[in-house]
Amino acid sequence: MREPIAVPDASAPAAGERESRTTLVFAALMLVALLASLDQTIVSTARPTIVGDLGGVEHLSWVVTAYLLASTVVTPLYGKFGDLYGRKRVLQTAIVIFPAGSARAAWRGT
Repeated sequence: MREPIAVPDASAPAAGERESRTTLVFAALMLVALLASLDQTIVSTARPTIVGDLGGVEHLSWVVTAYLLASTVVTPLYGKFGDLYGRKRVLQTAIVIFPAGSARAAWRGT
C-alpha cells in the first residue's frame, strides 16, 4: 500500500518570514513593557506632588489605594474589550492612547 505524499501547505509562512514575524512580536512586547515601566515611573514621580496637594503624608495611603483600585477595575475591562474587539486592536489602541495622554498632560503644564 502506498503512503500519501505530503504536500507543503502554501499558507504556511517560510522560515525567514516566520523569524521576522517573531522578531516583530518580541519588539512589540518590549514596547508594551517599556510603556508599563514608564507608567510606573511617572506615577512614582508624581506621587509626592499629589500627596502634597491633598494636604500631607497622611493621605499617601489614599493615593496608592486609588491608583491600585483604578488599575484593578480597568484590568477586567481590557480583557472584555479584548474578547469583543480582538486583543491586538485593544493593545494597539492602548499604545496610542497612553502617549497621547502623556503628551497632553505634559503640554498642559499643571
